[in-house]
Amino acid sequence: MQILIKNAEIITMNEKNEIFNGDLLIKADRIVEISKNIEGIYPDKIIDATGKTVIPGLIQSHIHLCQTLFRGQGDDLELLDWLSKKIWPLEAVHDEESIYYSAMLGIGELIQSGTTAIIDMETVRHTEYAFRAIAESGIRALAGKVMMDQGEGVPLSLLEETNESIQESVDLLEKWNNYDNGRIKYAFSPRFVISCSEDLLSEVRDLSNHYQVMVHTHASENLKEIEIVENERGMRNIVYLDHIGLANQRLILAHCVWLDDEEKRIIREKGVKVSHCPGSNLKLASGIAETPDLLDKGVFLSLGADGAPCNNNLDMFNEMRLTALIQKPAHGPTAMDAQKVFRMATIGGATAMGLENEIGSLEVGKKADVVILDLNDFHTYPSKDVDPISRIVYSATRGDVETTIIDGKFVMENRIMNTINKSIVLKESNKSIKRLLDRLPKG
Repeated sequence: MQILIKNAEIITMNEKNEIFNGDLLIKADRIVEISKNIEGIYPDKIIDATGKTVIPGLIQSHIHLCQTLFRGQGDDLELLDWLSKKIWPLEAVHDEESIYYSAMLGIGELIQSGTTAIIDMETVRHTEYAFRAIAESGIRALAGKVMMDQGEGVPLSLLEETNESIQESVDLLEKWNNYDNGRIKYAFSPRFVISCSEDLLSEVRDLSNHYQVMVHTHASENLKEIEIVENERGMRNIVYLDHIGLANQRLILAHCVWLDDEEKRIIREKGVKVSHCPGSNLKLASGIAETPDLLDKGVFLSLGADGAPCNNNLDMFNEMRLTALIQKPAHGPTAMDAQKVFRMATIGGATAMGLENEIGSLEVGKKADVVILDLNDFHTYPSKDVDPISRIVYSATRGDVETTIIDGKFVMENRIMNTINKSIVLKESNKSIKRLLDRLPKG
C-alpha cells in the first residue's frame, strides 16, 4: 500500500533537524520519499495534511503494560511500599485474560497519544498473553517477562526457580523475537538487583550475549533500594551490574535517579542506555534524575511513563513537558530545552531499542512510524513565529494526535482506533480488575 501525506509541516528529527512544509510518501512499511512536493504518482491513499504537523512516532523506553489495570490502586506510596503492599500482590493474582486486557488498555492509551514503539516489562506469569495483545494491536515493542527468583515480601506465586525463569524467558524469546518482520523483539527483563540472584543475572548476561538481545531492568530508582543492594552485594547498583558483566550497549536501565560519579562513568563508557521516567519518579517520591549532567557526559537518554499505577497515565506529552520543567529551577531555563527533550522522545528511544537506523526520525528508508498532529486549537495558538518543537513539548497534548501509523499501517485514523475495540477493552478491563481485587487476601 502507498500512502501520500501532502502539505504537512514535517519535523524530521534527522541529523540536520530539518523542518519544512512538504510531502511524505510511504510504501508498504517504509518511508520512500520526503520532499517539498511529490508528484507523478498514484498512491492508494492521499492525506491532505494542510495546516497539520507530521512527526516521528514517539518512543517510550520504559512501560509496564501488565500494570495498566492497577491504575489508581497504588497512589501516594514510596517505591518499596508501593511494590510490596500493592503491585506485587496484584501481579500475583493476574490471569491470562487480565494480562491481555491490561496490555490492550495500555496500548490503546499509548497509540491515542502518539506512541508508536515501547520497551515493555511484563510480570512473572502469563506474558504470552501480553505478546498476543502487542501482536494484535500493531504497536512496535521490545518486551519481556519479568524474572524474579528472590526477594523479601514477594508473593510466592511471583517467586521463580532460577532455571524455570530462564527457560520460560528463552521459550518466549524463541517464539516472539523478530515476530512480524521485526516489529516485536524480545528483551530479558530481570526486575531489579534486589529480586534477582547473581546466578540469574549471570545467566541473563550470557543469554543476552548468545542471542544478541537487550536486557531491560530497573536501577537506582530509590535510596532504600540502593542501600539494600549495597548491603547484599557489597557495592552500588551500576558498579555491581558492571562487576558481573551486564553493563554494555545492550543494557537498558530505567530511572537511574541516584548515581554517583563512578556509576555515571560506567554508564557512559559502556554505552548503557538510561530511560528517564519523570512522572513516576515524582509520584513515588523517588527523586529527580540528573538528566542535564547525564546528557553533558554523553549518556544515551530516552523517556518512559513507567506504569499506570505509578504515573496514572502513559502520555508522552506529559513526560516531555515534565522532563523540561523539573530541571529549570535548579539548572536554569535552558538546561533541558525543547529540542533536547524531543530528541529523547524520538531518536533517543530508538537508540535505547537498538533501532536508531530503523525508527526515531522521518527519513527515506526508515520504517513508517508516523504521527499526524492537528495543532489548530486554543491551547496551541498563536503559531506564528513559534518554534515547532517548543510548541509540541510545551503546549501540545495527547488530544492533538489525529492519526497514528505504525509499520505503514493505520492503527488510529482521525482519532478512530482501527486495531483495538475500545468499548470491549474498557468493559473487560473493569471486569478484570474486579476479579483481581476479589482474589486479594482479605485484611
